[in-house]
Amino acid sequence: MPIDRRLPATGVVQPDKDHFLNEENPFEAMMSRFDKAAELLDLEQGLYKVLRQAEKQIIVSIPITRDNGEVEVYEGYRVLYNTSRGPAKGGIRFDMQVTLEEVKALAAWMTWKCAVVNIPFGGAKGGVKCDPHSMSISELERLTRRYTSGIIRFLGPNSDVPAPDVNTNERVMAWVMDTYSMHVGYTDTAVVTGKPVEMGGSLGRKEATGRGCMIVTREALKHLGLPIKGTRVAVQGFGNVGSVAADLLAKEGCRVVAIGDRNVALYNEKGIDIPDAIAYAAKNKGLEGHKKGDQISSADLLTLDVDVLVPAALENVITTKNAHDIRAKMICEGANGPTTAAADSILDEKGIFVIPDILANAGGVTVSYFEWVQDRGGYFWTEDVVNERLEKIMCSSFSEVLALSKRHSVNMRTAAYMLSISRVANVHRLRGVYA
Repeated sequence: MPIDRRLPATGVVQPDKDHFLNEENPFEAMMSRFDKAAELLDLEQGLYKVLRQAEKQIIVSIPITRDNGEVEVYEGYRVLYNTSRGPAKGGIRFDMQVTLEEVKALAAWMTWKCAVVNIPFGGAKGGVKCDPHSMSISELERLTRRYTSGIIRFLGPNSDVPAPDVNTNERVMAWVMDTYSMHVGYTDTAVVTGKPVEMGGSLGRKEATGRGCMIVTREALKHLGLPIKGTRVAVQGFGNVGSVAADLLAKEGCRVVAIGDRNVALYNEKGIDIPDAIAYAAKNKGLEGHKKGDQISSADLLTLDVDVLVPAALENVITTKNAHDIRAKMICEGANGPTTAAADSILDEKGIFVIPDILANAGGVTVSYFEWVQDRGGYFWTEDVVNERLEKIMCSSFSEVLALSKRHSVNMRTAAYMLSISRVANVHRLRGVYA
């Protein structure tokens, strides 16, 4: 029976999964994919209503005193989308483009991401609408602590566990942990992940998302019968995820022919020396001025004739405007939501094998889970153990999604959503509805 897409509280009819009122609206994109998977699963109407709604949407006002003495007021958000499988898990981002709609979509994506790799977390996301690049370290600290205090009643190792995201890092997580600990009266390292190792952070956490991308790309190449050695790779985004993925893929034998950051993209058919590029970017705060490749546009990087494309920067970079021009045989989505829902069918028609974001970049949340486990147990693992356990989870998750894809004759994205939604839905069936 077709799913009734009316919101239970408002009766507003939602757009059909093949109709996009706004291609770049992140929540519409997430829900269109959710709807498709839900129909294939024949999800009960009641569960559909539960799973399409966020549990909590928090908006906080964040007044801080700037270094010049002026008071500025920012707006912050935290969305807990679903916590049926365990504490909410998701990053905090500082960016001028942050909106409640974006945060809600990312929280939903985190719900499915945790479920697809079968770790006992729900999904959350947070953000503050601000320009962190215009703020001093002391201003960022005041912003972080005031934001943390605004959402603190929802935080905790058993309820909501933040992590770094866009424009935040382990230092910001240290401030979040310290603020929470001051409020509860004792040090609780398990309230955040992505912390400095000295404060209970996990070895291997910084590299985890990029490492996960490398692992699933390697597994996909095996599935497609393509040799790893010499495989041509283009990586859009040269931050933590993109640079690590490029470096590890190169070490596996791939030829990384293109890389790019927010300012410049570089192409070298013979292959780019990734360690050299990483060192240059660290020293010069970006790739601009690097002479070891031909400068191209970010748009051109996406449409290069390569075997593997790794969009590891921003959302909505592959759309109906450029999807027809994508020439890669495979896409590994290192970023969250790099492909719009409207572009999915175009990539399918072209026969491009897509490893969806909720699987491809799940290495980060997997090692965040490891960090949370280590903090709660008070016993810390070696980096080799972390990497071995990450490899096991990423390989098994890829295999499970691939098997479901074959069984139902659907693409990997739909299969990943089907697997994750079925896991969340089953827990809801077991727990029932509290009334």
